[in-house]
Amino acid sequence: MKRLQNAIDRRILLKKLQDSNEERTTLSFYRYWNIGNPDLFRDYLYSHFEKLGVMGRVYVALEGINAQISVPNSNFDSFKSFLYSIHFMDDCRLNIAVDDNGKSFYKLKIKVRNKIVADGLSDSSFDVTNRGKHLSAAEFNQLTDDPETIIVDLRNHYESEVGHFERALLPDSDSFREELPLVAETLKGKEDRNIVMYCTGGIRCEKASAWFKHQGFKNMHQLDGGIIEYARQVKKQGLNNKFKGKNFVFDERMAERISDDVIANCHVCGKPADTHINCANLACHVLFIECDECRTTLEDCCCEECQTIIHLTEEEQKELRKHARIEQRFFHKGREVALRYKKINV
Repeated sequence: MKRLQNAIDRRILLKKLQDSNEERTTLSFYRYWNIGNPDLFRDYLYSHFEKLGVMGRVYVALEGINAQISVPNSNFDSFKSFLYSIHFMDDCRLNIAVDDNGKSFYKLKIKVRNKIVADGLSDSSFDVTNRGKHLSAAEFNQLTDDPETIIVDLRNHYESEVGHFERALLPDSDSFREELPLVAETLKGKEDRNIVMYCTGGIRCEKASAWFKHQGFKNMHQLDGGIIEYARQVKKQGLNNKFKGKNFVFDERMAERISDDVIANCHVCGKPADTHINCANLACHVLFIECDECRTTLEDCCCEECQTIIHLTEEEQKELRKHARIEQRFFHKGREVALRYKKINV
């Protein structure tokens, strides 16, 4: 039986993607649905997506599917036909990227998970279908014109740092699971206010709004399609864009620019900047913001210590990674003490 996964080296795939002239469309979609056999469905998707040249990240669980992918333009119609041929995916909205160079993903990865979003919630304890009211971009703008309306960003700190809506509550959290009780505590006493939640593509709001209604919040709303769909509607309808900066995305692009505003700062020198990179020292690999000047000076590293390490031999670097992960700095996403201009608690 054919092995349903990619076994080619990551560096080879990345170079192939960067050298390719193939036009591709980046998109995301999700659907909550009771999938009886996630493993079988995973293999079914993989075999068809691979034939169509689809690349990206897909999570399948008993509760549904969550996907961020790119599709060759030449196969886009065939991809849609296949996806919509799955009965519960018929007419599923595809959130097309708003700032796309076609270099978002370099391989196909489909995984079976316990949940399609790690929310830490016990779904049996509340009605997950009793969601908040979905808002279009125009409805979002109208409701948030009221200064009494509370706007909540349901993304992590490193996402909202480079872009967010005006007046939004920005929880300082590392994960969605951590964020929900934090937001509930912050909103205590405001159960009767209009509350509008938003995230990247809408999936985090689907269950979060239902959970908050279960907690006693009466007037829950959510931005339909998230920031991606909002940006599309704003441009198409000529609406006032209330989102400032970039929309962080979980692929090789790192972000989509929604407005020209640069609201973040280089974590090394403090100058205005909003480009995320991972430290070139693989024993660190911290996700952080770095301006072009610091990126050149430090050779894509977050500090001089890491810059020194990348000039060691490959064998020496591997030995360092084997014995220590530099105080477990791995993937700390902008919370490393070496990042002087990031406001963090350490």
